[in-house]
Amino acid sequence: MGNRLSKIYTRTGDDGTTGLGDGRRVGKDDARVEAYGTVDELNSAIGMILSVTELPHAVAAALTEVQHDLFYLGGELCIPGARAITPQQVARLEETLDGFNDALPPLKEFILPGGGPAAAACHLARTIARRAERRAWSLARREAVSADLTNYLNRLSDLLFVIARVLARHERGTEVLWRHDRGQSR
Repeated sequence: MGNRLSKIYTRTGDDGTTGLGDGRRVGKDDARVEAYGTVDELNSAIGMILSVTELPHAVAAALTEVQHDLFYLGGELCIPGARAITPQQVARLEETLDGFNDALPPLKEFILPGGGPAAAACHLARTIARRAERRAWSLARREAVSADLTNYLNRLSDLLFVIARVLARHERGTEVLWRHDRGQSR
């Protein structure tokens, strides 16, 4: 096992820099730090979903697996040149997504984020996943980033959308549909 933190604060970041996994120091607003920081935020948001009691077992298992993957993904972003996310992990997400989606009715309307506490938290996680993907692409415009990593984040946001649909039906029996025929607000 790697180093354990015995002291949480180090004061080394007081100058606006942070250490990467390879030992280099960069600004706390560096594109790489933004990318793995957003992945950390995403992992925390998924933790919020998992804190809801009585989630369907398959949902909890899938999201727990994703949390572990996100630790690897964050590590890959933290250590320039590292590779941790594999095509098999992307394929697993696709299989999981297809499994959940096959049980849902086809979408004919847009849905609104919501549908119950877990579904709403899942929609929030979905939007954070999209931001994490954008941050990874911002980094990829400057430095090498694995296509498996960006593909994983792309599929993950899709999976979170489908799981939000599953959770809305689990919590409330239905989804909240966008009423496009309401007319303009006055």
